[in-house]
Amino acid sequence: MTQELAPTSLGLGTVIYKVPDIVHAKAWYAQAFAQQPYFDQPFYVGFSIGGFELGLHPDLSEGQPGPGGSVAYWRVLSIEAAVEHFVLVGATLVTAPTDVGDGIRMARVADPFGNVIGLIENPHFTTEGSR
Repeated sequence: MTQELAPTSLGLGTVIYKVPDIVHAKAWYAQAFAQQPYFDQPFYVGFSIGGFELGLHPDLSEGQPGPGGSVAYWRVLSIEAAVEHFVLVGATLVTAPTDVGDGIRMARVADPFGNVIGLIENPHFTTEGSR
């Protein structure tokens, strides 16, 4: 596999926390990190912190807040190539590649031990990890 297709070649990109009350969580995280979100919608709030994204997600149908309630998303150049690679080496598809808006595509796979690995293709990130 060439380096440009390596699924984690762009590094860690996003960590998403599940929150039951996105309005309260947005206010708390804005105060905790002393900044406002760069993306603010009822379905997702995103903060850009030090070249990484901290996301707040209110949909609790795929996980709950608390220990084990977050997923780290690894930046990839091609979501399809990354999913194909992970499945080829033994991962199980959890969530197929999905367009979440603004050119951002995400998928989730599970490793052979049950850990969920998030994959994100985000054209707004540079290869250095800054916005």
